[in-house]
Amino acid sequence: MMQYFHWYIDPNLILWNDVKTKAQELADAGFTALWLPPAYKGMGGTYDVGYAVYDMYDLGEFDQHGTVRTKYGTREQYLAAINALHASGIQVYGDTVLNHRMGGEGTEIARATPFNEYDRLHPKGWTRDIKAYTHFKFPGRQGKYSNFEWHWWHFDAVDYDDFTKEPNTLYLFEGKTFDDYVALEKGNFAYLMGCDLDFQSQDVRDEVTRWGKWYLDTTGADGFRLDAIKHISSWFFPQWLDEMRYHAGKDLFVVGEYWLNNIDTLHWYINAVNGKMSVFDVPLHYNFYYASRSGGHYDMGSILNGTLMQQRPTHAVTFVENHDSQPLQSLEAPVEPWFKPLAYAIILLRREGYPCVFYADYYGTEYEDYGKDGNRYKIFLPSHRWIIDKLLYARKQYAYGDQYDYFDHYNTIGWTRLGDHAHPKAMAVIMSDSVPGYKWMEVGKPNAKFYDLTEHIKEPIYTNEWGWAEFRCNGGSVSVWVQE
Repeated sequence: MMQYFHWYIDPNLILWNDVKTKAQELADAGFTALWLPPAYKGMGGTYDVGYAVYDMYDLGEFDQHGTVRTKYGTREQYLAAINALHASGIQVYGDTVLNHRMGGEGTEIARATPFNEYDRLHPKGWTRDIKAYTHFKFPGRQGKYSNFEWHWWHFDAVDYDDFTKEPNTLYLFEGKTFDDYVALEKGNFAYLMGCDLDFQSQDVRDEVTRWGKWYLDTTGADGFRLDAIKHISSWFFPQWLDEMRYHAGKDLFVVGEYWLNNIDTLHWYINAVNGKMSVFDVPLHYNFYYASRSGGHYDMGSILNGTLMQQRPTHAVTFVENHDSQPLQSLEAPVEPWFKPLAYAIILLRREGYPCVFYADYYGTEYEDYGKDGNRYKIFLPSHRWIIDKLLYARKQYAYGDQYDYFDHYNTIGWTRLGDHAHPKAMAVIMSDSVPGYKWMEVGKPNAKFYDLTEHIKEPIYTNEWGWAEFRCNGGSVSVWVQE
């Protein structure tokens, strides 16, 4: 799949139109699914990436928060893009943010207990009246699709009191508790931002379920990318996903974002949701990040250690970069450009996991923003499309059959794919994070000619009578040897 956006996509692009025009081109390149950004109205209007959720029923149809269209276009353009993708044989996964709402029109006064933003276990003051923007009336929509309005009692907590305007403070509404079965950071990480939905409320669960069914009926989407799942009670999702799949009348692919570099926690979460969704392989991303910044001093033989790709491949969505890890974002941990061809070869040419290509890695981009130090930076991310297209071709033509691993060297690693009945030709992948690499590997094809699909090495390699050959790659590079 491809994550078909990044944080700094130009609103003037009209992304939905761009998707529509490129649908067949993406299919021809080898993509079978697109994860599209949040399609509903955010509080930031045409500059809202989609995670500051205002109205999930407004797909760019109503004049709300200063705009009819979203950052990516109108409802009509969104649906046309999905239709074009489906016509090209590409599935669509809708980005879905269920955790919070932001940008309510009306204030409400309710009693709440203040907590330090970094400690959700110990109140820092007495329960008192606060004034919060918790009434979501959606006046532009006027009840179309849903007449549900959000009030303070639908939320656990907020982070703003209009009476005191006190910073770094959360307010837990009287009679409420922070949701259970969530991440334990800060004592309890149910609260993330805005008006935090109370999933212990039956009214909330019912409305979220109604919206999900409406969204599937409206778009015909083939699955969901679920945002910020570590902040939502894990027990909610098995029931919700069962209802979504039953309503859709088809299997829906679902991947959740549980951003934590801890394999044990990811195993716990997958078990907690009864294996009903995949999760992003965050530990693998961090392995790539550290390897890319180690100057050739990373143990490449351990690159898969502690990852879902290694330990639970059936539930792993593997990725190199995404909108959260890209430079100048809150979870900034960018993989260095020189290492990205190696990382993409790992996720695209092995049999484990469901790989996701990042839009900015494929097309490249430039943007400016402020860093955590308060200074403004200009970022240039180069396009890796040429090599990714080569890897996609290799995946489609050669990545089949038995896989033999050669993760037995500090700098140089490799693996082979022996092919199957329908795809009988073999492939050998070799990479090094420092000096040029050489490795004897078995491809099961005696006296066969192999060439480097990446074109990094021009001379062919021939296997011996037992189907082995010494394959090689340049320093800090990857070569993909395929049978002629």
